[in-house]
Amino acid sequence: MNSSQRNDEGFTGLEAAIVLIAFVVVAAVFSYVVLGAGFFTTQKAQETVHTGVQQTTSAVEPSGPVSVQALDSSSINTISFYLQLAAGGTGVDMSKVTYTVSTPKRVTTFTNQQVNYTWVKQNTPIDAGQNVSAGLLNSREMVLVTINPAFSSAEMTNNDRFIVEVKPPIGAALPIARSIPAGMVAGTWYEVY
Repeated sequence: MNSSQRNDEGFTGLEAAIVLIAFVVVAAVFSYVVLGAGFFTTQKAQETVHTGVQQTTSAVEPSGPVSVQALDSSSINTISFYLQLAAGGTGVDMSKVTYTVSTPKRVTTFTNQQVNYTWVKQNTPIDAGQNVSAGLLNSREMVLVTINPAFSSAEMTNNDRFIVEVKPPIGAALPIARSIPAGMVAGTWYEVY
């Protein structure tokens, strides 16, 4: 063998080791990126589930009858109904609840300042701030909501179907659909269905 010839056989093992290490590093970086993306997706899914649970558990529900007071024989003056928390719900800030009263001829939204609250059932001790237009509705409490829609007899009259949509700040809206009685006497209260 000629001494001027190079023997390259010794370098093939070192080159293979370098290539193997490069593949391992690239695979480690790729797996880190994939795991990071998976953890991010899992966290977002968990946040979505928690938000959905919070929105469904904070809803209010009607308790008892819905009543209207007749202004005259064909129109109403007042709508009133009781609200309480749905089972397992968390407190609802009544100062942030809005109400939409709609008929086939008119839709009007009312804020908490345009309705009256009468706290008919309160926890002991009574929460500060529960008054005619605000307060925190907690479990085992009930509030009477009174709305004066001021719709004309052309907009809401006998046998018309009306919907009161209660919209809490968190949670699904609660629609309450009822019909105006066929015959009424001014100043009289009627339970509606």
